[in-house]
Parts: sequence; structure tokens; C-alpha cells
Amino acid sequence: MNAVDPDVLSIAGVLETDDPNGRYEIYRRLRQDHPVRWDPRWSVWVVTGYPEVAAALNDPRITAHRTGMDISWLPPESQIALEPVLRALRSQMLFLDGPDHSRLRSLANKAFTPRVVETMRDRVQALVDGILDTAAAHGRMDIVADLADPVPVRVIGDLLGVPPQDNPMLKRWSDHFAAFLDGSSLTPETAAQALQSIGEFMVYFRHLTLSRRGASHGDLLQALANAEVAGDRLSEDELLANCVLLLAAGHETTTNLIANGLLSLLAHPEQCTMLRDEPSLIQSTVNELLRYESPVQNTERLALEDLDLGGAQVAAGHYLMIVLGAANRDPRTFANPDTLDIRRTGPAHLAFGYGHHFCLGAALARLEGQIAIGSVIRRFPTMRLASAEPRWKRSMLFRSLETLPVTLT
Repeated sequence: MNAVDPDVLSIAGVLETDDPNGRYEIYRRLRQDHPVRWDPRWSVWVVTGYPEVAAALNDPRITAHRTGMDISWLPPESQIALEPVLRALRSQMLFLDGPDHSRLRSLANKAFTPRVVETMRDRVQALVDGILDTAAAHGRMDIVADLADPVPVRVIGDLLGVPPQDNPMLKRWSDHFAAFLDGSSLTPETAAQALQSIGEFMVYFRHLTLSRRGASHGDLLQALANAEVAGDRLSEDELLANCVLLLAAGHETTTNLIANGLLSLLAHPEQCTMLRDEPSLIQSTVNELLRYESPVQNTERLALEDLDLGGAQVAAGHYLMIVLGAANRDPRTFANPDTLDIRRTGPAHLAFGYGHHFCLGAALARLEGQIAIGSVIRRFPTMRLASAEPRWKRSMLFRSLETLPVTLT
């Protein structure tokens, strides 16, 4: 980080504030004068306004294909060992645009259909009910450790055909990949560990994939392995890299949605009561919770050519930090944006992105969030926080709780 005047307003303040809600004040200050602002500390354009974020995510002159996965700072032997992992990760839809992205997206869409998601409803409900039965017997639980973490890991594991006993490995791999993407607290040691974990994941799924091509297991992994468009299929690297992406996206973001959402409702008891009295509000509730505490706070892009974005002159080769969490609280788009309103209607939030990179698993995340949050609110009307200060992770990329202990009776 460059040494600059500490009074210079910077997105870096999100990592430096001790106030768990301090990031929203920083977003407000960044957005109010310059919704597209050059950040001299991080040498990046910070985009915080809703229309500017939507425009950036939908502009072909701004690419998701960026070169941030650099391991040149690792020892030579580590670089050699980890290069195959990085080569595969560069095949993720997250880092592609144009025909390459469209090709992978069309193949994945054939496997990740609304019908597949809907078939998960009863399984998710049964999983949540079992967890809540155990919690009820104890009279307490940690929302993160007992509910928000295990549900999405089990769901994505079931979708991919992973035996239940291997779910702890999935969680470890997903946690390491999320830390690698975030980068806020990475050291050379933890970066190498994360890449090694991703390598383990790919070896595991390489073996699992051998039994899927042409077989009839009926899971998402088999569907991805067999997906074909105009005679084209996913290569092995593409299949394995995008399984890593599906795991991380299906786990980390949904964990944050469930935990953040329940904390937000507990902090707004009138909204909690409204949902309990009107269960049909669960869909609009989850949409509002996604807006209010977006599980993924930002994403990166790279300008391919000089362009005007919201009046700012962005030069080719400059990086942009697209701050979804700030855009979702832009008062130009949302009335009273810092107020939680589960009846809110109007413009769509940007928590799942926008344009051709809109989250492939959005429907599944919504389904899991609706079932988990709705079931907890319905079953435990007297639930309350067991700790006055829930612990948030220090993260730029994610809005994540470390723990959320609650008393149920």
C-alpha cells in the first residue's frame, strides 16, 4: 500500500475501520461527490453509484478477463507446482468475456436449469428442518457454524454428487478459495496454501469425473461433464475450474446471505414480526436482505480502452473496483437505502451482478435463503442474540460474519 496522506478518502478504509458498519459510511462519502473516483492509495477506479456500476458491468470495453492471479512472488519450485492450478482457474467463467464466456455459460446453463434447482427444494427443507430440530433440543445455536455454513456446502455437495462424508473437505477447499479471491489478509504462505487446496479439489474431482462422462448418476457434475452445444464440451480444465467456482459461489455467498439476513432481521424486530405474520413475504424479504447486506461487496474489472464512465475519464489498462454493496445503497436508486424494508419494490439489486456475468447460481441461493431464513423465523419467535457484538470478518470482498450465537427460547 502506498504511503499517502491519511486524510485522503480511500476504499482501503473498509479494512481499516473498527466499526462493523463503517464501510457504509465510507461508501456514502465516496459515492456522494464522485460515484466513479480514482483511489490513489490502491491505484484503482472505485465505482460506487448504482447506474455507474450497472453501466460498467454491461460495457464490452470493460472486461472481466484480468491478470490478477500472479504467483511470480512465490519461490520458483512453488510456481512450477502451482502453475497447472492457475492455468485451470483462468478457465473460470468469472475471468472470461466474449465468446469464451458465452461458450462456457451456455454449456453450464444446460446443466444448471431451473428444473434442477426446483428439485432441490424438498431436500433443502429437510436438511434445514433436521438442523433446527437439533438446535431446538439445545435451546441455542451459532447461526454461522450450525446453519449458514453446513446448508450450502451440503446442497452444492449433493448437486455435484459428493458423498456426505467428504463435505468437510469441500468446506475447507471453499474457505481457502474464498480467501484467495478476497486477498485482504493473504500472505505468501496462505496464498500458497489456498492454491494447494484448490489443487487438491481438482484432483478429487478429476477422479469423480471419470465415473460421470456418459454415465447416469443424475447429478450436476455428470450433467456438466456431458453437456454439449453444437458438438462442443467442456475440457477437463474447464470442467474442474468451474466446479471450483460453483463450490465457492454456492457456499460462501449463500452462507453470508443466511447469516447476514438473520442478523439484519434480529436487529429490526418489527420487520421480523412482519415476516412471521406474513410468510408470503419471504421472497421480497430475501431480495431486500441481499440488497441491504450484499454477500459479495465488490468485483474487479479492467478497462480495455479509454472511456467515459459517469463523467470520469478511465484510461485503458486501469483497473476498476465495482462496489456492489455501495450501489445497492445508492439513494438515487433506492428510497431510504439504509432502511431495511422487506416490502420494498422497485429497481432490482445488484448483489448477483448484472449483465452477462449475472450469477449462474442466483436461483439456488435465493431458494436456500428463503427456506433457511423463513424456517428459523417461523420456528423460533423468541430467538435473540446471545452476544451483543457479533463478530464480522475483516474482508474487502465479502460481507461475512465469523459467528452469530443465538438463544432460541
